[in-house]
Amino acid sequence: MKKFCSNCGNELAEGADVCTKCGKMVNASNAAAGSKNKIVAAVLAFFLGTFGAHNFYLGHTSKAVTQLVLTIIGYITLIFLIGSLFIMATGIWAFIEFIMILTGSIKDSDGNALV
Repeated sequence: MKKFCSNCGNELAEGADVCTKCGKMVNASNAAAGSKNKIVAAVLAFFLGTFGAHNFYLGHTSKAVTQLVLTIIGYITLIFLIGSLFIMATGIWAFIEFIMILTGSIKDSDGNALV
């Protein structure tokens, strides 16, 4: 994702701390432009994590679809008792990602840290 100087609008180089055109320091709000909210992602992971809601929010669509499909298969096969394994596995997966979101280990699909 391209980032621009909030002072002059010049496109910034990857990881730049200073604008090469105007010499102004890049502020934290400019660097975080387009980033997703950590609290929203954590709440989605905690309450709807088995459905992959937090991954849809963060833009990790393939991971989210995998979680959603495993959960649906789990509910369909729950009558055969094997479904409980699918549901527990996606629940543990979502809880681990919930912890990773809170610790800042997960970034959005553009590679931006959560704010």
